[in-house]
Amino acid sequence: MTPAARVLVIKLSALGDVILALPAFAAIRAAHPGAAITLLTTPPFEALARASPYFDEVATDGRPTTLTGWLSLIGRLRRARYDRVYDLQTNDRTNLIFQALRPFPPEWSGVAAGCALPHRNPARMMLHSLERHAQQLEAAGIWPGAPTAPLSAPPPDVAWLLAQAPAESAVAAADPRPTVLLAPGSSAHRPAKRWPAERFAALAEDLEAEGYAIVVIGGALESDLARAIQARAPRARDLTGRTNLFQIAALGAGAALAVGNDTGPMHLIAAAGAPAIVLFSGQSDPALSSPRGDVAVLQAPELADLPVERVLSLARSVLDRPARKPAS
Repeated sequence: MTPAARVLVIKLSALGDVILALPAFAAIRAAHPGAAITLLTTPPFEALARASPYFDEVATDGRPTTLTGWLSLIGRLRRARYDRVYDLQTNDRTNLIFQALRPFPPEWSGVAAGCALPHRNPARMMLHSLERHAQQLEAAGIWPGAPTAPLSAPPPDVAWLLAQAPAESAVAAADPRPTVLLAPGSSAHRPAKRWPAERFAALAEDLEAEGYAIVVIGGALESDLARAIQARAPRARDLTGRTNLFQIAALGAGAALAVGNDTGPMHLIAAAGAPAIVLFSGQSDPALSSPRGDVAVLQAPELADLPVERVLSLARSVLDRPARKPAS
C-alpha cells in the first residue's frame, strides 16, 4: 500500500476533548512520519495545534455556519486531495463532510456511513474518549496494541506544551505558599455543571486560612465568580480572562492542587501534573470524559447538593500527601 502523503485529522471542539485527543494525534503522526498532516479544527485551538509537534498545517474553518461557508470548506477539501482522513469528532457534521466528498472520498477512519476504515464497535460511545480514540486508530491499522481496555490509556503527554510555556512564577505572582488552583466556571449554557460560587468561596476561605495561595482561573466572563471567591478569600488572585492555554499548563505544572468543575482547563491542568479534584453533576459521566492523571472525582446528581466539607476533606487528604516534584 502506498503511504499516505496527505492526511487530514478532524477535531473541532471542545477544549477537554482536544486535550484527550492528543494521544491520538501523536499516534497519527507516528504512523505517517513523512506525510503532510493538516488539522481541521476551530479558532480557539489554533495556537495550541500550531505549537504541537503533530501537524504541518492547521485549518480553522471546520464549523461553517452558512451555505457559502459549507461550500467553501467542501471545495477546499476536494482540492486538497487528502489520501486519508481521521475523523476524531465523529458526529453528524463530519458525516455530512464525508458524504459531500462522494463519489470518490478519501480513505476515511470514523463512523461515517460507507467509510473505508470504520470503527464498528456499537458500544464505542460507552468508552472513555482516550480508549475510544485508541480503539478507532487500532481498527484503522495504525496503532497496534493501542490502550483500549478501560482505564488503560495514560494521561495525555503535554511535555511539548510545557516546554513552550512560561515559568509558573511568570504567570502567578511570586508567593512562597503552595498554590491551589480553582476553576469555578464551565460552559455558560450548562449552569448545572457548576458547583455554586459560594461553595468555591467557602473552600477558598478555608484553604487560604490553612496557608495556601488561591489562584482562580477561567474565561473573562467568569470574573464574577472570582470576585465572589475574593469576597471570602481576599488574598486570592484572579486570573480569569488573563491566561492562555500555555499559561494554564504552567500553573498546573506547579500547583499543589486544582479543584474545578467538569471543564476543559481541568483536563489541561491534570495533564500538566497537578493533583486534581473534578466535580461532576449528574449531567455527565466521568467514566466517559473525566480528566486522566492524578485525578479524584466527586459527583452529585445536583452539584448544589455537594457540601463544602466533602470537597475540603478530600482536598486536605491530597494536600497532606508528600510534596510532588513539579513537572519540568
